[in-house]
Amino acid sequence: MRGLTGTGPTAARGTFQAVFTAMFVITALGLFAAGCATGGTGARDEGPAHSDTVPGAVPSLAASPSGTPAQVDVVRLVKADPQVSAEVKRGLKPCAGDDYPVDVSYGDLTGGPSSDIVVNVLTCADAIGLGSYVYREQDGRYTDVFKVEEPPAYAEIDRGDLVVTKQVYGKDDPVSSPSGEDVITYRWSADRFTEEYRSYNDYSNAAGTAPTPSPDRR
Repeated sequence: MRGLTGTGPTAARGTFQAVFTAMFVITALGLFAAGCATGGTGARDEGPAHSDTVPGAVPSLAASPSGTPAQVDVVRLVKADPQVSAEVKRGLKPCAGDDYPVDVSYGDLTGGPSSDIVVNVLTCADAIGLGSYVYREQDGRYTDVFKVEEPPAYAEIDRGDLVVTKQVYGKDDPVSSPSGEDVITYRWSADRFTEEYRSYNDYSNAAGTAPTPSPDRR
C-alpha cells in the first residue's frame, strides 16, 4: 500500500519497498506454497503489524465506542462493500481452511472517532495485491472512503498519511522483478483523500529494460 513529489515518507517507506520486492523473490522460491501468505510490512501507527490471515469468525462490523480498534470481520466488510469490484470479491477466498489472504492495519488517517482500517486483499499463491481499501467509522459503522484496484499495489499507514505503492513492470519483467515502483502519498482533507506526493523508484537499470509507466503517473 506515499508520494507524488520528491518529498514524503522516508526511512519507513524504504524498509517497506525492500520487503515488498523481497516478497516477490521469496514467492519465486515457493515459500508461499504451503499456505496463505500475505506479504508486505511497513510502518503502522497502531494495532497489529499485520494480520497474516483472518479467521472465518463473524464479529460485529460496528466501531468501538471507546475509539480503539473494534473486532471487525474485514472479510465480511469487504464482501459487503458495493465499491469493491466483483473481480476482487471473487478472488477473496480462503487459502487454507478459514484463512483469507488479507493484510489489515489500524491507525488514525481521517481523525475519526475510531481507528481507521486499511485492508489489502492479496492473492493466495504469490501475495500480489488485488485491491487496497480504507474504512472510516461513520455513525457507528465502517464506510469505504478510499480504494485502489490496480494490481499489484499495496497500501499502508505512515505517520498519519496513506501511502500506496504500485509495482511497475517492463514488457518482459517477471513477477519477481518489476522495473520500478510508483509511491503515492495521500492525505485526508475535506472529507476525502487527496494526493500529496508522488515519486518513482527505478531499479531496472541493471536489467537494461525500460519501465512501463503506470496510467496515472505524472
